[in-house]
Amino acid sequence: MHVPDGFINAPVSVATGAVAAVAVAVSLRGARRELAGAGAGGVAGAERTAPLAGLVAAFIFAVQMLNFPVAAGTSGHLLGGALAAILVGPYTGVLCVSVVLLMQGVLFADGGLTALGVNITDMAIVTTVVAYALFRGLVKVLPRRRRSITVASFVAALISVPAAAVAFTGLYALGGTADVPIGKVFTAMVGVHVLIGIGEATITALTVGAVIAVRPDLVYGARGLTKPLELRTSPLAAPADEPAPAAAPAPASAAPAPVAPRRSVRRVWLAGVAAALVCAGGVSYYASASPDGLEKVAHDQGIDAKAEDHAAKDSPLADYSVKDITNPRLAGGLAGVIGVGATLAVGTGVFVVLRRRRNAGADEQPATGAERPSENV
Repeated sequence: MHVPDGFINAPVSVATGAVAAVAVAVSLRGARRELAGAGAGGVAGAERTAPLAGLVAAFIFAVQMLNFPVAAGTSGHLLGGALAAILVGPYTGVLCVSVVLLMQGVLFADGGLTALGVNITDMAIVTTVVAYALFRGLVKVLPRRRRSITVASFVAALISVPAAAVAFTGLYALGGTADVPIGKVFTAMVGVHVLIGIGEATITALTVGAVIAVRPDLVYGARGLTKPLELRTSPLAAPADEPAPAAAPAPASAAPAPVAPRRSVRRVWLAGVAAALVCAGGVSYYASASPDGLEKVAHDQGIDAKAEDHAAKDSPLADYSVKDITNPRLAGGLAGVIGVGATLAVGTGVFVVLRRRRNAGADEQPATGAERPSENV
């Protein structure tokens, strides 16, 4: 689905670039709220969600390297919009996929630089918006169970991929550079990406299901699934209209009431990083070498007639292989590891800055309501 340079003309590329810029700006503001601790049951705090958001971006980068066969001579890979939106929120999800696309275009010559706006619009915005809207609708009608989150994730991810194919067809109808009947483009793109959507849905459901099985409080889409702790009173307590007997003074050596320990996300973060490194550094060697859905359709339908060379084609990491390393397994694995590290660093840096700006803004807010000191005291 990564659109190369030359597929879409300059006016439409500029217009989609403007759309992408506005969407990213809106997502930056929305992500501040999501990163401030709007996780499941209000448990996940900003200190934890920012590193997790960076991890999601790195994981999507890694899994996108794992092309899987979907038909004769065609492969597909994860787009990641649904996965990111469900795990860390829709606004943060748009930023996660945008960071991935930026790193792929700049470092690995994957997806045109002049087409970056097209790719962000198609792969980050459309997939995230469609998937999360459908996911929230399904969660409202399905039973409030963990299994329902997994089922909704599967359906949302499945639909998001052909939705992106439809969006590309619309953009091509507006600014396609080759004279290809739009009906053929639509049929070919949607047909192959329905199959790719099955793989997307499987990966998304398995990942969300795995996280929600061990830490449902870290899944943004599972908010409200876990009940907050409640303080229960003893049935022997005095009624509300009767004064409670005076309690005996506690001995000096009495221990304070136990406080529920704060659950760390270090293990989840380390497991996620390890999984990303294994996928990008090892498993990617066994990925399908067949062209992906867009590449196959572009070749068969003549969409690539005016494709242009990537500006970063001479990058040391172009085509996900380290230049001057003759061993293909080592060259590809090392490129994948570098990509995971770079995406993790950039993504985490972006979200940490957003978190700090959010916290700084909250500190500057004047006290209101119950926090405002009384004038009568």
